Amino acid sequence: MVDEALSAGAVARRLGVAVTTLRTWHQRYGLGPSEHIPGHHRRYTPSDLARLDIMRRLTAEGVSPAEAARWARQAPEPTPNGNGVVTPTRTHPASRDGGGSIPVGRAGPAARGLARAAMRLDAAAISETIAHALAAGGVVATWEGLVRPVLAGIGERHAATAGLIDVEHLVSRCVSEALATASRANVPTGPARILLSCADEEQHTLPLEALAAALAEAGVSYRMLGARVPVAALVEAVNRTGPAAVVLWSHTRATADPTQLSALLAAPRRPLLVLAAGPGWRADTLPAGVVRPVDLAEAVSLSAAVRDSLDQSRRD
Repeated sequence: MVDEALSAGAVARRLGVAVTTLRTWHQRYGLGPSEHIPGHHRRYTPSDLARLDIMRRLTAEGVSPAEAARWARQAPEPTPNGNGVVTPTRTHPASRDGGGSIPVGRAGPAARGLARAAMRLDAAAISETIAHALAAGGVVATWEGLVRPVLAGIGERHAATAGLIDVEHLVSRCVSEALATASRANVPTGPARILLSCADEEQHTLPLEALAAALAEAGVSYRMLGARVPVAALVEAVNRTGPAAVVLWSHTRATADPTQLSALLAAPRRPLLVLAAGPGWRADTLPAGVVRPVDLAEAVSLSAAVRDSLDQSRRD
């Protein structure tokens, strides 16, 4: 909406910068919120947002903050287009940001902001955006609506250019730290009924970390074995702990050997449920009795259900 006024946090997420950066731009260069309602914090108008976007684009390209702020302050008042969206008239140097952007599909402003922060390797803004999303919407919504679109966009750009490896590493580290923090904040009580493991030679652990955090948020205890777990070690862990469910993650076809699943089904302490999670698994190769969840929410729901079933049977 043209008359929408935004908080500092909302502006930071849209631009992909840290709130502290906005404060610095306000204090040093006068690019602050212009709408003031007595008794409330100042709010950023669409005009403020447009000028801050100029500031962001230019500083990302190496223009000094003082020079970027001068261009931003001189920009004409933005006007709404036919859809009611405010867009600034470009009187500042041409930005190359669009050519180096991370595609996020139909994801919302927060994902676009996260993608911008990722391209600048701005760890503070990345972490801040993810932490806010986790606090506001929880693990599943953050993973599906924010993190996955950005990671997929990075992968798409890498496939096309062989670049962005540094971006992927930084974003993955920030996501991993945020998920670990969320898990520690929601430590479930009771015995660990769910065993989480990557397939043999599988090194992509981030989706499994997201599942761990989502399970903790749902009050479901789990054990995490992590990356590259040989099938013999996995079966040994199952026999030692007797989990209600085992989630085996595979990111690629190369690590999705169905014999790993068959070994779990043949274990002396066979779990009630075996979940083959991840895009590596092919539905037509899964052994009978193995379930392939379609997304993170279903994996959480199935894990919680089998945990409850086991606990109820033991009480009976």
